[in-house]
Amino acid sequence: MKVLNIAIIGCGLIGRKRAMALSNKFSLISCFDINNVVSTKFAMDFSAQSCEKLDDIFLNKDIDLVIIATLHDSLADLTMKALNANKHVLVEKPAGKNYQELEPILDFLKNSKLKVKVGFNHRYHSALLKANELIKNKELGDLMFIRARYGHGARVGYNKEWRCDPELSGGGELIDQGPHLIDLSRMFLGDFTDIKGHAQTYYWDMPVDDNAFIVLQNQMKQTAFLQVSCTEWKNMFSFEIYGQKGKIDINGLGGSYGTEKITFYKMLPEMGPPETYSWEFPMQDNSWKVELDELYDDIIKDRTPTGNINDAYEVLKIVNKIYKDSNYDYCS
Repeated sequence: MKVLNIAIIGCGLIGRKRAMALSNKFSLISCFDINNVVSTKFAMDFSAQSCEKLDDIFLNKDIDLVIIATLHDSLADLTMKALNANKHVLVEKPAGKNYQELEPILDFLKNSKLKVKVGFNHRYHSALLKANELIKNKELGDLMFIRARYGHGARVGYNKEWRCDPELSGGGELIDQGPHLIDLSRMFLGDFTDIKGHAQTYYWDMPVDDNAFIVLQNQMKQTAFLQVSCTEWKNMFSFEIYGQKGKIDINGLGGSYGTEKITFYKMLPEMGPPETYSWEFPMQDNSWKVELDELYDDIIKDRTPTGNINDAYEVLKIVNKIYKDSNYDYCS
């Protein structure tokens, strides 16, 4: 088995999640963070080398794959630098502050065999994988619509954090948790041609949105009704998929979001109360590992990743349109 050498740029919470999710298919050899103290501690914890300069990673020919887990304002730029250095990339969502930042990456990949995967790890949660299985087996029949909510309660001082600075984040809650719901909706319903929504700041004293409401329709009029919020107060994740033969209800993501659970309500021929099937996943979230292992196979087998840079581009086009329609100027 070929082992891929990894470098991680950005040694914060998400960088650590990535490092802890590496299987024996990967070897973490280098890391970098703008805070050298953080990078040094990270390197000690994961038996890697802390680099003083980014070029120490990009010029290292032994590195096969770079994981980019930085703030939004540097995601796209670092992705391009890694590609120009002949590295495969996993870049955390949303992959950039706006869709325009991703266009040079898309152009580069037209003539390259390098792989870029975007960190849409929610696709790989056990409940979402089970939902995919049920849908592929036609258990729901033709899909009709999706209804989903994703929110958290923030914390004291949240409005002073980097996520609330549009120069660093590109927006607020819509570009933070919104991309996961939009990406999952596209995964099940495909491209959306009719995009409506509104982003608003209701509670937090900050220049970015704390709530967003989204209605997306594809050419078949299948619809996704989505809300993301950082005034939820109790962390929650709810994703419902409605078909002509039944309904899937997914709740929780583990941790403070509650035990991850999927319930399938199967409509009977006579209708009335449906047959009900439930699965719970109380174990530790392994979506990060599953996602990385799939990228490993993409690289070894030379196939286009799912949850790729084009998916991020389409997600950010939706995000940026809603910001523009809501009179926020993050995408200008």
